[in-house]
Amino acid sequence: MLSKNHRSFECETTSVRFQSHNFVVDISLMFTMLCLSVSSVALLLGLMSSGSDALNQAECEVCVSFLGRFYQSLKDRNVEFSSAAIERELVKKCKDAKGKENRLCYYLGATADAATKIINEVSKPLSSHVPVGKVCEKLKKKDTQICELKYDRQVDLNIADLKKLKVKDLKKILEEWGEVCKGCAEKSDFIRKINELMPKYTPNAAKMHTEL
Repeated sequence: MLSKNHRSFECETTSVRFQSHNFVVDISLMFTMLCLSVSSVALLLGLMSSGSDALNQAECEVCVSFLGRFYQSLKDRNVEFSSAAIERELVKKCKDAKGKENRLCYYLGATADAATKIINEVSKPLSSHVPVGKVCEKLKKKDTQICELKYDRQVDLNIADLKKLKVKDLKKILEEWGEVCKGCAEKSDFIRKINELMPKYTPNAAKMHTEL
């Protein structure tokens, strides 16, 4: 019998034998093969059901992106997949996080000024290689603000005309680089600062602007 949630099944067979002219047909074998087929379907449906619950990047943009890159970095560096080790690594990564990713770290309790701490809701499932989408889904239930975080619109410096951007957009570019424009008062000051730093952070864009 296949249960309603498709996660488990029970199958019983009765051995029935026919004998005619020394030819024996064992019906139990056919029942066993049928049970195996049903079990395969149940397993597939179970996997599909569990996967469909996970959030994708569009539903929880910053969480899925940030934790996805974090998880991959742990694998790439062969970090021990224990809760304690993952917590330490997450705190380290959050020290360099900026913008919306820093806010995510704050909500998780991975920053020094965090009001709450639910970092174990990340470290524990990741230590068991739970998909990041599932982790973010559970975090959303703890704090809905986590999935409300969205990345700011990115300025493509390869084609952007800095003179046509607003001052707040110019400031945002510097913030993303972790830079500040000390003493900048006019729009031209911010543009000059960005042009000075562009070779360091976006060398390709700097080259294109030089050629223009």
